[in-house]
Amino acid sequence: MTDQNREIRSHDLTPGEVAHRAGVAVSALHFYEREGLITSIRTVGNQRRYHRDVLRRIAFVRVSQGVGVSLSAIRDALATLPEGRTPTKADWSRLSRSWRSDLDDRIARLEKLRDTLDDCIGCGCLSMRSCALANPGDVLRQHGPGAVRLA
Repeated sequence: MTDQNREIRSHDLTPGEVAHRAGVAVSALHFYEREGLITSIRTVGNQRRYHRDVLRRIAFVRVSQGVGVSLSAIRDALATLPEGRTPTKADWSRLSRSWRSDLDDRIARLEKLRDTLDDCIGCGCLSMRSCALANPGDVLRQHGPGAVRLA
């Protein structure tokens, strides 16, 4: 996605500069643009240029993906940030607060998985002997197929 309404500034960055500073491939920048996570502007020669605030957005995308947040949730969150100015600490704090409950739920599920992983994967599928102890009479079948204890 490009933003033709923003003008090119002398300190805008080329795709190579952004990729180097953000620690991503240029192809990742193009992907992020297609997904609506970042924007670029075009020079008269149709070359992409990025405002410096894109570096913070890319960092946010990478960290968010690293903790398992979906691209659509990241896109929705980034859409709440201001256009035309670098987001402030208050902007980022507001955005991160909106995810706190979901992240707390993910952490709880991961802790539960960690604490029961050596027994089985959710329903005893690794061992019929263990399953007979953790799921006697196959009572978990009423909850549907797949791992149900950790869901």
